[in-house]
Amino acid sequence: MISGEGESQGQIGELTEASAGVVLREACKASGLDSSGAELLRLGSHAVYRLGSAPVIVRIARDPDSLKEMERAVRVARWLESEDFPATRVLAGVQQPSVIGGRIVTYWESAQESEEYATVEELADLLRRLHWLEEPETLRLPYFDPVAKLWKGLRALDGVAEEDREFLEERAGKLAKEYDRLDFVLPFGLIHGDANIGNVLRHRDGHPIMIDLDDFTLAPREWDLILTAIFYDRFGWHTRSEYEAFVYRYGFDVMNWPGYPVMADLRELMMVVWVGQQVSASQKSAEEFPRRVNALRTNGSRRDWRPF
Repeated sequence: MISGEGESQGQIGELTEASAGVVLREACKASGLDSSGAELLRLGSHAVYRLGSAPVIVRIARDPDSLKEMERAVRVARWLESEDFPATRVLAGVQQPSVIGGRIVTYWESAQESEEYATVEELADLLRRLHWLEEPETLRLPYFDPVAKLWKGLRALDGVAEEDREFLEERAGKLAKEYDRLDFVLPFGLIHGDANIGNVLRHRDGHPIMIDLDDFTLAPREWDLILTAIFYDRFGWHTRSEYEAFVYRYGFDVMNWPGYPVMADLRELMMVVWVGQQVSASQKSAEEFPRRVNALRTNGSRRDWRPF
């Protein structure tokens, strides 16, 4: 069942826990699944539910115009399965993706009944293995343009002060010029695009798997290392020993690369803008956004930033 195709964000409204619940029930009904007892795991770029009736994850995209991206994520998942790469698997026997009430919905096998994250060493191992793969042309992966992605996020800011918007746009413009001058040293190729410890889960059989395949693109491999670096260096979410173990297992320390400060600033700004897109619908985001913007304005500590 496909409904609501072509509706705009303004027509279908904001993605909230209530509106996501409506889509979940309709999506499960259309796919022959039981939505009763479903647990909302997170509400960010997607509303992510674990069904109580079966080992299934249902993801509802916030962006109603993300059909092509979700189609690509499904293609990537199927290709990774064909390569026997440890990653989340799409649910068989269900249309992937489907459009329900104007929302893009995908269905995945659940890794386990509760979330358990892998280690940074295992993240490094998976990235090293991933970066050795040669992707087929049939995946039709785009080239990653961080500046375009950042400006798209800035246009989607909702409910933020105009002075904050102007500050972030000015910072984005400055970083875009600095990014264009970077000299990358790692090979260009396939990346996960949002590689961090939060996207590596422990499967119920014990091995780690990558999840959230939406951002698979072609780009400098430094992009897949930057989040672990700033989680340690700027936010204190990883210890020094954890980061050193990550570097040892992957075989490269992005913090020793001269372009690290620019890329770190750019990735950090993306994180701030992502939170800013949700301030009108999330109290947690509304509290976090000004904290992050103030840190950028004053070059203050990021150690009080809360992970999402």
